Amino acid sequence: MDLVEEVVLVAGRDLVLRRPRDAEDLVDDAAFGADEFLPYWAQLWPSGTALAQAVAIRSLGGRRVVEVGCGLGLAALGAAMAGARVLATDWAPGALALLEDNARANGLEVETLRVDWTAPAPLLARGPFDLVLAADVLYERRAVAPLADLLPRLGGEVLLADPGRPPLDEFLERVGTVWSRPPLHRLR
Repeated sequence: MDLVEEVVLVAGRDLVLRRPRDAEDLVDDAAFGADEFLPYWAQLWPSGTALAQAVAIRSLGGRRVVEVGCGLGLAALGAAMAGARVLATDWAPGALALLEDNARANGLEVETLRVDWTAPAPLLARGPFDLVLAADVLYERRAVAPLADLLPRLGGEVLLADPGRPPLDEFLERVGTVWSRPPLHRLR
C-alpha cells in the first residue's frame, strides 16, 4: 500500500496518521463484484475528524468505547486520548491493520475487531459499551437497516457523525434521536 503521513490536530495534540495516498488505488474489482465493496475506509473524512474532536475533549477514563466502521480510526484514537478503553471495528482488514500501526505510532492503545454489520454476534458479545462512535458510515442505503438494528444494541449513548448524506434521514427515522446538531447526532 502506498501510504502518506498526515498530521491531524485533535484536542491540541498532533496525531500522525498514515493513510493510503489514493483510495481509488485500493478498488478491487473482485471484491466489488462480490459485495460492491469500496474502500471508503481509506480516506480521512471530515465527519471522522469532527467526531474525534468531540470525544477527545471528554473525560472517558476507563470507559468502554467502540467505534463501528472505524476506517482510519481517528475517532477511536481521540477516545483513546481521552482515556477510554477502545475497541475499533471495521469490515476491511487493511483498515484495522493500519489503525493498529497508527495507534502504536502515537503511543495509544486501541484494540481492533473485524465485524460484518449483518453478522454482528462477535461484537454484541463484547458489549455493552459506555459509548458507541460511528463516523461516515451511511454512504449507501443498504447500510441503514443493519446499522439501525446494531447501533442501539451496543450501548446507551451513540454519537454518529455524518455530513448529511441521503441515507441519514432514513436512519434517523428508524432509530429516533433526542439531540441533533449536524454533523453530530446523539442517539439514546
